[in-house]
Amino acid sequence: MKAYIFPGQGAQFSGMGLDLFEGSAQAQELFNQANDILGFSITDIMFEGSADDLKQTKVTQPAIFLHSVILAKTLGDDFKPEMVAGHSLGEFSALVANGTLAFDSALKLVSQRAQAMQKACELQSSTMAAVLGLDDKIVEDVCSETEGIVVAANYNCPGQLVISGEIEAIDKACKTLTEKGARRALVLPVGGAFHSPLMEPAREQLATAIENTSFNEPLCPIYQNVTAAAVNNAADIKKNLIAQLTAPVRWTQTIQQMVADGGTEFIELGPGKVLQGLMRKIDRSVAASGMS
Repeated sequence: MKAYIFPGQGAQFSGMGLDLFEGSAQAQELFNQANDILGFSITDIMFEGSADDLKQTKVTQPAIFLHSVILAKTLGDDFKPEMVAGHSLGEFSALVANGTLAFDSALKLVSQRAQAMQKACELQSSTMAAVLGLDDKIVEDVCSETEGIVVAANYNCPGQLVISGEIEAIDKACKTLTEKGARRALVLPVGGAFHSPLMEPAREQLATAIENTSFNEPLCPIYQNVTAAAVNNAADIKKNLIAQLTAPVRWTQTIQQMVADGGTEFIELGPGKVLQGLMRKIDRSVAASGMS
């Protein structure tokens, strides 16, 4: 079975989407529509902006979404997903790909999500850290034993787990994890504690927007971050999408389940090759490629 996977925040680069814009009238139309929906020229920032310009959450998230979704739409009849998944933000791209969300509706939600997350980050200083070379259970135990808010946030692949929380708690956890044999416990240059309880204000804000958005029944299953399982029901998709902001991204488990359910060819659609790299660390037995 052919599976399409969609990247999340961190995959952005200066000049992203320009080839699509220049090579397709359909892409031009969608990019121009996006500028109107967002109320600013995101294409100027995507095509000509600096890395710092693209790092703003309100820009990063819609930019990656647009690159991924417009790429999928320009594939036309060649695009026939049998299963889809997206890493964090990428879940919105996957929901357009499998027909659950309309392009304009999804872009509005992505923009609202980005702004809500930015506000939540500004409410409290917080961060994330990548932990390499330890079993998930050890990392989970250290998080639960550390004073303050620190949780497992992104299960990216075996031996790579991102933790999220208050700055002081993250620093304490990183010290303990290094003592327990982590190859690295590195604080990341991010604006806040994504996929942690500190995103609760953003979750509440996004919940209202999602509840007021029309969701279609999907054309093929989406494997959602929160459950790491196939979801075919629009109501369940909404519930999981709302929970995603404060819950961990179970990417390792998601890919493992997709393979167990018959996924044999995985294609990453969007900027970068991050997910292809993770695929090779999760399961080398399946083919992984990408289009950007």
